[in-house]
Amino acid sequence: MLADPVTVYRKVLISAALALAPAAVAAQDVRLDVIGANDDLRDRLSAASVLLNPAEDQTTGDLVAAARAEYARLLGVLYDEGYFAGVISVEIDGREAAQISPFSAPSAIRVIDITVNPGPDFSFGRATIGPLAPGDLPPEGYATGEPAGTGILRDAAQSGIDGWRDGGHAVAEIAGQSLVANNRDAILDADIRIAPGPRLDFGPLVPSGQERMPAARVVEIAGLPTGEVFSPAELERAANRLRRTGVFASVALNEGTPLPDGTIPIEAEVVEAPLRRIGAGVELSSVDGLTLSAYWLHRNLTGGGERLRFDAEISGIGQDSGNPDASLGASFSRPATATPDTTFTADALLEYLDEDTFQELHFDLTLGVEQQITDDLVGEIGVGLRFSDISDNFGDRQVLLLTLPIGLTYDRRDDPLDARNGYYLNVDLTPFYVTNSGEFGTRAELDWRYFVGIGENDRTRLAARLQLGTVEGGAITDLPPGYLFWSGGGGTVRGHDFHSLGAVQNGQDYGGRSFIGISGEVRQDITDRIGAVAFYDTGYVAPGPLWDDSGTWHAGAGLGLRYDTPLGDIRLDIAVPVSGPDPANDVFFYIGIGQSF
Repeated sequence: MLADPVTVYRKVLISAALALAPAAVAAQDVRLDVIGANDDLRDRLSAASVLLNPAEDQTTGDLVAAARAEYARLLGVLYDEGYFAGVISVEIDGREAAQISPFSAPSAIRVIDITVNPGPDFSFGRATIGPLAPGDLPPEGYATGEPAGTGILRDAAQSGIDGWRDGGHAVAEIAGQSLVANNRDAILDADIRIAPGPRLDFGPLVPSGQERMPAARVVEIAGLPTGEVFSPAELERAANRLRRTGVFASVALNEGTPLPDGTIPIEAEVVEAPLRRIGAGVELSSVDGLTLSAYWLHRNLTGGGERLRFDAEISGIGQDSGNPDASLGASFSRPATATPDTTFTADALLEYLDEDTFQELHFDLTLGVEQQITDDLVGEIGVGLRFSDISDNFGDRQVLLLTLPIGLTYDRRDDPLDARNGYYLNVDLTPFYVTNSGEFGTRAELDWRYFVGIGENDRTRLAARLQLGTVEGGAITDLPPGYLFWSGGGGTVRGHDFHSLGAVQNGQDYGGRSFIGISGEVRQDITDRIGAVAFYDTGYVAPGPLWDDSGTWHAGAGLGLRYDTPLGDIRLDIAVPVSGPDPANDVFFYIGIGQSF
């Protein structure tokens, strides 16, 4: 049987192509010579070079093609740095690469020489841009006599467009530009023209890509101010509201085509995330024992962005003293309730605590709202009840509290999981009413964290934390043990037993009404994945509210290692006691995921 002529023809072509294809042979040597340049320019040219950063298994044809593309890449760096009269040469075994066709590449390449003569660095002669929005000015550096470069040109153009867009001109764009380089005097004359376009109002939000959530609910959650003057800031706020729900894997809000009525529709392109998610955590301490935790999360429960989550935890497994503690919690939230920035919340927690000085089984139920005040500031308020069944040295009893929890969180960290710069502040205030005795009281907590990076890429970081707590009002027997304060353990003072420092209440060792915790860490990157930490923690507990000076201090210090993984930093800390009442001579180990704070 004769073969199909088309098949035979294809086989011949493939065989010929394989025979003519050059072998995967990399250059033996690639050399870069930058004449009279500073180290910063040399580093930028090296980083941009394709030849100095080659892909694996390149053929000689690939190398010739890369060499021909090298001119444009290096020229872009020179222009960005303000060198507009540079000369670039790329020679392959003595032949200029621009004159070698990649289709007739040499069979072997020994040396590639890259020579860059940047020439003089240019300054701006004339630097004009306009029209600008009322009250707007060109960026600093875009002026006569200042160093020229395409970077500052881009900044000037973008600044001019942003100024008009901030004023409602959504379709502002560059209408034209003129760049004239005077090589003799190393002067660049630049003129940028902007077309502001009409002032527009927000039109309708048009969602696409959603599957389970109705389009009307997407519009409600986004809260785009339809009918108001266009604003990039409001556009970003609407996108953030959709992202905060956790329902969507991606959110993009794009301007559509302006309509004759002076409005501009906004196209919302969303992709819904998987409905369910599960997770687990493990933490180990040489004294506090093993902590196991798990959660189950359902996003978009009924199609309106509702979130339902269950959490379970067992802690203190194998600890030196006491028995394991256990908790089971459930939380529900619904975004865009009453306003686009208001979230309704409902939380329930059942917890059993078995410590040396008490046992407590308690149930908490709280209903409230969470308000996104600004991008960084969140406020919360709710109503709740807490029922506790307590057994301790004061006897067996049951306590019921009615509560009014109020909280504020201000988060300016660059990365909540591993901050290098910024700060975090959380303040919780909980007025309560003891139904058993009819007394009123208030519990307050503050958690402040500060981070500052030092050196190149913030490879050295200083981290500090201050914790304050106080309880005013209510007899000691009216207060659940969980409302009082202890110090010691991974969350307060490493190097001491968990809850090892309390206070004497009515002649009994118990929790205190006030707490101060101070922690400092020096975090140092060793490699891209491995880091080292040195830390010092100190804590104070007093029987009375802040500022009771009859309390006791203790402290611990140690060293740690961090290993970066996609799940977060694996943390290993080794701590010893420094001071405190009868400090033990033990060495404490802590293993977990994520930074200590």
